[in-house]
Amino acid sequence: MITGMAVLLVLRADLRKKADEQARIEAHSIATTLASGTPPDAVRLDEATPTEITDSRGRVLASNVHLTPVGTVGQDALPTATAATATPVPLPSVTIDPPSLTPEPQGRPAPPKTVRADGVTGDYRWAAHEVTGAGGEPIIVNVGSPVATERSVMRAVKGSLLIGLPLLLAVVGVATWLVTGRALRPVENIRREMAAITASSDLSRRVPVPASRDEIARLARTTNATLATLEGAVERQRRFVADASHELRNPIASLRTQLEVGASHPALLDVGAAAEDVARLQRLTTDLLLLARLDAGEQPLSRSEISLADLVEEELAQRVGDRIPVRLEPLADLNVEGARSQLARVLGNLVDNAQRHAASEVVVSVRARDGMAVLQVADDGDGVPENQRERIFERFVRLDAARRADDDGGAGLGLAIARDVTVRHGGSLVVRARPGGGALFEAELPYNGNAATPRP
Repeated sequence: MITGMAVLLVLRADLRKKADEQARIEAHSIATTLASGTPPDAVRLDEATPTEITDSRGRVLASNVHLTPVGTVGQDALPTATAATATPVPLPSVTIDPPSLTPEPQGRPAPPKTVRADGVTGDYRWAAHEVTGAGGEPIIVNVGSPVATERSVMRAVKGSLLIGLPLLLAVVGVATWLVTGRALRPVENIRREMAAITASSDLSRRVPVPASRDEIARLARTTNATLATLEGAVERQRRFVADASHELRNPIASLRTQLEVGASHPALLDVGAAAEDVARLQRLTTDLLLLARLDAGEQPLSRSEISLADLVEEELAQRVGDRIPVRLEPLADLNVEGARSQLARVLGNLVDNAQRHAASEVVVSVRARDGMAVLQVADDGDGVPENQRERIFERFVRLDAARRADDDGGAGLGLAIARDVTVRHGGSLVVRARPGGGALFEAELPYNGNAATPRP
């Protein structure tokens, strides 16, 4: 609707501009003829254009119609100049040199907009032009351009808009509805499938992917990728809970049995075995709590710059009575940023794992490589089969050899915790084959500053 009104206003302004231009051109032409010395009564006037030539006192010198004002003079109209009501109009005289003859159209007082010309009422756009006649007297030329054409065109356009605009809006609305519905149909299919997945809790289902290669297809593929990630996370969570329940059930059952026997027969209570079960439970619950915090994305309360060499020396100095001794190779003095307690946990878990599988020795070293600080823990055991080197970092995973080993009952969480902590410190943890036999665990961490000389 606003567009239609704007079209009408622009069209009316254009038609009026053309009518004004036509009146100015005609007035200019007559003024040019008068300036050349032609008497007013000898000027040929166009019968289709109301024209009135007056002197400075308002007397009609020539006219092709009898003009009579009709109604109230509009605000943009000036008093009329007719033979019956001639009123002197003081105007500045503009003398046009006949040889050059370049009169410019100028706005001058003109008859009212609505007049009766020879008994026919109509609206006109007027233009006035003043020249100096052959006798030196000022002559004023008033020319009117009818606006009947403007009105007829406006009526035709209004009628077309009143009929065509609603039809156009209806067509556009229907087309928009159809096109929008067709474009959003895949989105509705995705929404419906997501609602069904939510209701059924079946994360193995996937939303339909349109054949097109537009944004909706990319949305569907991203949604399916998100569902796959969520399905994997839920599956890992279920497996984690099941494994945790299994690992907790055994020491709890053993501890309960010992306590029940001790309650009935105090002399048979094995206090040492009960204490071992309690310690195992404590380690397991501590590991589970740490994994829960890591999964939740919890950041350590204190992060500082730590000397990796000092950390290794201090932590290994506290280990006494180990079954397999730990030998230190030269340690590069490298500073890393992180939580000391968590990095100490990484070192402890790697050393515990190495001692569990070593035959005679465990070797720990710190060195710089490719812009990273590398903490290496090696043992001379049987090593890790190549096809199992990623699996051992999964939670509650213990290889058959580890299950048969005479160890302290590890639950298979140490390596998983070590990798999670290393990754959250911007590094990585991998296992390789040690030259000469055994396993070599390498924890890479970004370090600050240049590589230092290894300590003796």
